[in-house]
Amino acid sequence: QVQLVESGGGLVQPGGSLRLSCAASGFTFGNYAMSWYRQAPGKERELVTYISAGGTTNYADSKKGRITNTRDNTKNTVYLQMNSLEPEDTAVDYCKATHTWRKTEYWGQGTQVTVSS
Repeated sequence: QVQLVESGGGLVQPGGSLRLSCAASGFTFGNYAMSWYRQAPGKERELVTYISAGGTTNYADSKKGRITNTRDNTKNTVYLQMNSLEPEDTAVDYCKATHTWRKTEYWGQGTQVTVSS
């Protein structure tokens, strides 16, 4: 059974940091690119960052310098380190797995990130 389970979200003060994790199971993790998306209240889901099966990363311009996307293929897990968080970062963050060439996709259930004083 395919599963993507996000964790690490929560309430943080402006300027704080969070590290999100997305643990994968039920498929060959190393054959999949992993992405993080965010959906702010009342807005559409948008791509934040992408890491290829080989470890190449890409970041949304609005997030560059504040986030780092890494993967550990030995743990079937992808991580999103977020620093200098702002209230505008409040959203539900989702991870997505996309097969390298089949383009099969799987989504996690999301984890809430709230930035507030």
